Amino acid sequence: MAKRRDFIKKTTLAAAALGITTKSIAQTETYPQQTLKPKRLQKGSMVGLVAPGYAFSPETFTKSIQTLSSLGMKPYYTDRVLNQKGYLSNTDEERAADLMHMFSNPKVDAIFCIRGGYGCTRILDMLDYDIIAQNPKILIGYSDITALLQAFYVKLGLVGFHGAMGPEPKSYAYKQMKRMLMKPWKNKALKNYEFDQEIQKNPVFERYVITPGKTSGKLVGGNLSLMAAMTGTTYDIDYTNCLVCIEDVGEAPYRIDRMLTQLLSTKTFKNAAGIIFGVCKGCDKKEGSDSFSLKEVIMDRIAPMNIPAVYGMSFGHLKENFTFPIGIKASLDATSFTLELNEEPLT
Repeated sequence: MAKRRDFIKKTTLAAAALGITTKSIAQTETYPQQTLKPKRLQKGSMVGLVAPGYAFSPETFTKSIQTLSSLGMKPYYTDRVLNQKGYLSNTDEERAADLMHMFSNPKVDAIFCIRGGYGCTRILDMLDYDIIAQNPKILIGYSDITALLQAFYVKLGLVGFHGAMGPEPKSYAYKQMKRMLMKPWKNKALKNYEFDQEIQKNPVFERYVITPGKTSGKLVGGNLSLMAAMTGTTYDIDYTNCLVCIEDVGEAPYRIDRMLTQLLSTKTFKNAAGIIFGVCKGCDKKEGSDSFSLKEVIMDRIAPMNIPAVYGMSFGHLKENFTFPIGIKASLDATSFTLELNEEPLT
């Protein structure tokens, strides 16, 4: 301990001589320093419905309400989600206010997003992170909701949930969500959906090992476009020793290449413990194109990292979407294609 104190003292003095503050040194440490876990859902819980990004159709809204009702939850929403502004569900100020209302309202037990799309990054600077920290609640969504999940984890250590929004009752995604958010916890394997043989003929649904091996770390990530967009911002994440989950939709292989290359150029992505791709639906080359395929891009960018990595687990822009927690320790066996949680995600 004495040697460590001497080292810190010498480092601080040297930094002062160079005009570097102790605070700036501390900011380079791995974050967050704490983990905030929300409470588990129970039948009768009140769940707030929010639309922090795109506007949604009446059918999507109805499906969200039906999903919550079938889970035994009490759906709750404000008029703010119904006031479409262009392609957004409302103004930035109103969408931020609605999200903060759900966190600060003591009657609301969890928050479900109606859809993603675009718009979450526009409201990140408008949120009161102190209030969110004082009222940790389940937030579930994917796609553009990656921005919120990542921001809450980076700023607060709040465990969020990457999962389906309004899945069909009794479907695979519905059962996976219910299992994660409502069932008593034990060491849980995140089980992949068994696609039929016809679907597996589509290259983007092929499951393959990029690099074999075993590893562990905290689950982070989500939508690749959002991960890349938040690089260099105050919501950028430290990927060191993390299991990085990645998915996207409708992006050409060269765009996947560009975004992966951007992440590889950051200080911490290359220090990840493992890489877990979901299904990147609609991201392969068009028939007859001389483009690289999605698989060729992923192998070219990820295999040289020489860490356990797989492609094709059951998350992404597809109906068969399992729910996984952001910020929870997990273990990946890339060789056997298994992913298990090693830590309770809820209290």
